[in-house]
Amino acid sequence: MDFLCEVVQALVALAALGEKELFPSLHDPHSRELSVVIPAYNEELRMPVMLDEATEYLESRQKQHPSFTYEIIVVDDGSKDKTTEVALRYSRKYGADKVRVLTLVKNRGKGGAVRMGTLSSRGKVILMADADGATKFCDVEKVEAGLNNLNPKPENMAISCGSRAHLEQDSVAQRSMFRTFLMYGFHFLVWFLCVRGIKDTQCGFKLFTREAALKTFSSLHVERWAFDVELLYIAQCFKIPIAEVAVNWTEIEGSKLVPFWSWLQMGRDLIFIRLRYFTRAWKLQSPHKTD
Repeated sequence: MDFLCEVVQALVALAALGEKELFPSLHDPHSRELSVVIPAYNEELRMPVMLDEATEYLESRQKQHPSFTYEIIVVDDGSKDKTTEVALRYSRKYGADKVRVLTLVKNRGKGGAVRMGTLSSRGKVILMADADGATKFCDVEKVEAGLNNLNPKPENMAISCGSRAHLEQDSVAQRSMFRTFLMYGFHFLVWFLCVRGIKDTQCGFKLFTREAALKTFSSLHVERWAFDVELLYIAQCFKIPIAEVAVNWTEIEGSKLVPFWSWLQMGRDLIFIRLRYFTRAWKLQSPHKTD
């Protein structure tokens, strides 16, 4: 299986023992209530704020509800700075069973990093969250509520997406006319080619049931910025219910997104996604369900 070949190239750093091990698999039954997957590329400066907020919230929640268990998986996407070293400090502080560090040998792109982390997670539900902390971490409760409102039984398939659509009017007022044109052009391509009914496909705060994550990430091909669109396209093809929930979001300086070229790449990827599924060059996978 391709994933097994990929994960051999990835290293889990167990800070307490100074050892390296392979991660578990998404195909295994869950052993934690929540997994938080954080893709990180050259994030040594921005990530500590996010990890401080996340661990403070998760530790507090565990104290209030001792049965609640969690893990954080930081996926270093081939960084050139000290991203792994920063993440390992949290692994030493909270324990390698709670904060796990997956270091990729080479940069794969955000989608590739999220996929690797998700396929290595142990949670009953799996949260994808950006390393910059742009979304308030406590808003995990909002996307959890959105997930529960979907009533994902009997197959336990559901996805809850954080959304910044309610903030769009303010962001348009702050953008140049050219960037606003690119944004609306991208939204139109998403609607026309791939995903209907979701206003904000790109917010990096998404919650999956374990079964929905296995179903969607097993078919994922795009590894760069447009991977969110392919994920939601796959979910809609499988008729997985999707909720969109407003979250608190603040723009953080230091984005890796280069406005013109990144939008151009995403537009190209959207066309490729539609064409490759239409011509059956890419096919939807149907993995075995987790127990």
